[in-house]
Amino acid sequence: MSSLSARLLLAVSLLLLVFFGATIVVLDIAFRKAGEQAQEDILDGQLMALLAAAEPNAAGELIMPIDLPEPRLGTIGSGLYAVLLDNKGKVVWQSRSLLGLEIPFDAAPEPGVHSFSRLTLPDNTPLMALSLSVEWELTNGDYRPYTFNVAESLDSFYAQIALFRRQLFGWFAAMALILLLSISLLMRGILKPLRQIEEEIGEIEKGRREALTEGLPTELNSVARNMNLLIGSERGRVERYRNTLDNLAHSLKTPLAAIRALLSEQLATTFTDKIDEQVERMNDIVRYQLRKPASFAGDSFGVARVNIEEQLMKLIDGLGKVYKEKDPRFNLNVDKLAEYRGDTGDFLELSGNLLDNACKWCESTIEILVEPCEGGGMRLTVSDDGPGIPADTAELLLERGMRLDESAPGHGIGLAVVKEIAASHNGEVTIVTSPLGGAQISIAIPA
Repeated sequence: MSSLSARLLLAVSLLLLVFFGATIVVLDIAFRKAGEQAQEDILDGQLMALLAAAEPNAAGELIMPIDLPEPRLGTIGSGLYAVLLDNKGKVVWQSRSLLGLEIPFDAAPEPGVHSFSRLTLPDNTPLMALSLSVEWELTNGDYRPYTFNVAESLDSFYAQIALFRRQLFGWFAAMALILLLSISLLMRGILKPLRQIEEEIGEIEKGRREALTEGLPTELNSVARNMNLLIGSERGRVERYRNTLDNLAHSLKTPLAAIRALLSEQLATTFTDKIDEQVERMNDIVRYQLRKPASFAGDSFGVARVNIEEQLMKLIDGLGKVYKEKDPRFNLNVDKLAEYRGDTGDFLELSGNLLDNACKWCESTIEILVEPCEGGGMRLTVSDDGPGIPADTAELLLERGMRLDESAPGHGIGLAVVKEIAASHNGEVTIVTSPLGGAQISIAIPA
């Protein structure tokens, strides 16, 4: 069940099953109760018709006319039955429809009380019965008790319920099928943007598209925007690695050519041949790096959290050995709430370039502060007590190849690389005067 459409259809089907099932039960109960009430009303009407037709004879006994208003009472086995009993339970009169049958009516109720009951004939035919006891006033003013009993077969009633249930299930099954088809078509339209994103990601993987289309529904627009930012970040990282390799290869080509020229001026010996062999090997490496595709730059999208303090301590330890003669003093302060999520190599390149510049220009002290930005992320600030950077040249130093002091070692690409990496994370670089008197460079990278 990996398909989102299938999951939605299954969930909707279960909801419809529960909802329609509950509705069917409620309607069935309501129809059954209404049918039973109607059946009781019919029996009550039949009993009132018998009361109206009854008349006392000359002997003072209650009798029923031969022809009754209800013809079913005169038809054998019609399903409608009537019995008149005296106060001793003796049958005074019974309908012709009851010929050959005996109905076990309940005991006579209190006078004036309508008593409904469910009975069963010997052949298991279900009946609904109604009994009413009355005190009949005779012509001489005496009162004599009688009990009127009527009963009707429930076969037709149960047949109607069965038919209603079949129709009910048929209607709801058809409605459920129509609803599921409608919801399926509706979901196909609603999920169209998701399929569009899936297709566009496939096109990006094949190199046919640069980014995802924006202008999608609100719920997906932020996903597409973040995906585009992520893709842009990866492309930026690839470009930085390409530039780094290009810069390194070109930087090595000149000294390698000079070494080879010097060797060519020397007399050929086994030693010079070995050196020339290594130089040639280095040339091969440089040529290979110049041709090497930049796609090697990373295996993931780089969203893991980097241990900032641990990586900075490694850098400090290494730079302390590189600048052993200057012996700079590092003051490190890392806020535990600050976090950097990305490639560890990017973080090392960011912080390594800043710390290397600080070590190169400081007098004795370097302060490193890492704190969270507003809303999360990281702000890395490196300050030194060196000569500082003039405000009018701060922006120029962030350009590739720009250097403030040509006499100092370097290639002028360190801060440019820092700016490029920060920009790929939607961050920014600021250069101001440090409280220590030197330069203070801050990199703010949001969450």
